[in-house]
Amino acid sequence: MKKLIVLTPLTLLFLICGFFIIYLTSDKDPNMPPSALLDKEMPFFKGVSLYNSNQIITSKELKDKKILINFFASWCVPCKIEHPLFFDLSENFSELYILGINHKDPQQEAIAYLNNEGNPYNFVAVDKDGSIALEFGVFGLPETFLIDNNGKIIFKFMGPLTKEIINNEIEPLL
Repeated sequence: MKKLIVLTPLTLLFLICGFFIIYLTSDKDPNMPPSALLDKEMPFFKGVSLYNSNQIITSKELKDKKILINFFASWCVPCKIEHPLFFDLSENFSELYILGINHKDPQQEAIAYLNNEGNPYNFVAVDKDGSIALEFGVFGLPETFLIDNNGKIIFKFMGPLTKEIINNEIEPLL
């Protein structure tokens, strides 16, 4: 009985260490966590324009378009790093509809940010309470989704985009 009491914690420790080693040696990228929405239809959402509360966009209106959705905020430092890349995407892929979703940001600060840095988006929707981000399963900012012409999410990236990510992962899907 004493051997069982001594061996049980030791066995549990080896099992935990084994799982930990397997996880660390696997090729998991923390910016590419599994997404329940990948290869599924884009969730329904309704967004009010940052600039004009009378303008509304819904996911239904975006059918039959290739869409890049970027969740951002003026207070998000990584968002500011990736921001210039959206101008390049807009110039190089005119058929791509770029939707910015401003997440939990005071309206005046968001407008000031886009006035200072420029606005690469075709439409900027406000996500004041985070409900749109919740529908997409957003963990943090920035987060970017690519939607195909059939309304299916074909790419998701957590964190700031880089030229390499755009060139190697997004452009082949366009």
